[in-house]
Amino acid sequence: QVQLVESGGGLVQAGDSLRLSCAASGRTFTNYAMGWFRQAPGKEREFVTSINRNGDVTTYADSVKGRFTISRDNAKNTVYVQMNSLKADDSAVYYCAAAFTYYKDRVYDNPDQYHYWGQGTQVTVSS
Repeated sequence: QVQLVESGGGLVQAGDSLRLSCAASGRTFTNYAMGWFRQAPGKEREFVTSINRNGDVTTYADSVKGRFTISRDNAKNTVYVQMNSLKADDSAVYYCAAAFTYYKDRVYDNPDQYHYWGQGTQVTVSS
């Protein structure tokens, strides 16, 4: 089992920044690619960003490219997403997820590829 705990959400104004954190415990963190997803009310969960096991490969949804940056600190078993220039459309519950993989360079954008999920943290951006 891998336990994931997100933090850092909150209420901000459009144009502001937030950094979300996801602390992992339970298994070897470096065996997992990590991802962030989000879900707004009435909408399906959507991919935001993913990072590979080593932290040197990343991918982003087009909607956040250039504004969000994912990173990980394997010594702290933590993954982050720095969110800049926030928009009202970014308002959602943000979920951290872990995907076990044998491949060091893989990133994943399909939620079905993830094995563990956090409880989520609310991000609200007022316009």
